[in-house]
Amino acid sequence: MGDYLNTLVFGYYPYICLAVFFLGSLIRFDREQFTWRSGSSQLLRRKQLRLGSNLFHLGVLVIFFGHLVGLLTPIAVFDAIGIGHGFKQVMAIVIGGIAGVAALVGATLLLHRRLGDPRIRANSSVNDNAVLILLYVQLVLGMATIPISLGHLDGHMMLNFMAWAQGIWTFQPNAAAHVAGAHWIFKLHLFLGLTTFLVFPFTRLVHVWSAPVWYLGRRGYQIVRTRNGNGRKPV
Repeated sequence: MGDYLNTLVFGYYPYICLAVFFLGSLIRFDREQFTWRSGSSQLLRRKQLRLGSNLFHLGVLVIFFGHLVGLLTPIAVFDAIGIGHGFKQVMAIVIGGIAGVAALVGATLLLHRRLGDPRIRANSSVNDNAVLILLYVQLVLGMATIPISLGHLDGHMMLNFMAWAQGIWTFQPNAAAHVAGAHWIFKLHLFLGLTTFLVFPFTRLVHVWSAPVWYLGRRGYQIVRTRNGNGRKPV
């Protein structure tokens, strides 16, 4: 029963989540572009939003790309450039820990702001609150994995997670076996991470696809004109 459940959750569930993630995002963009936004409430309690949002987004971006590179880069690449498994484990703990603290503090501010202010709470949907709580719990679980990782500084556990993630992307049928012996906190962390991809197309998280990275390479400045259209203040 345990092997069957492990295969179901970490062998088949990832493909369901990724399929919904990509296809759901595409369908929503095609059919519901009006809802393709973050739904900002920045006019209310702006200072707390600015601090919380900056900490949260900075931390989450570091964590996301850290997981992306750390899990999906072939082990042979790290071996070829001389990065040992133990060193990689320590770097993941240090960098991930700092980013996790920043994201968790930011998420705490955002959650307090959204649930503690009656005006913002009245303008928040159940969906908005649920996804923020999901991300908050996921961050807490991520931080909870650090003490466990400190007991495995040889990097062996990290190799198992890399083998699992790369096995999923390369459609290996036995990928789930690599995480069968992992601590339950790691398993819950993986499960919630996959679930985040599953619910992604149905939440405000879709605005991630519209991140204005092209602003970094654009030419010139944005021209803003006054109401009379000639660039001068009306008399």
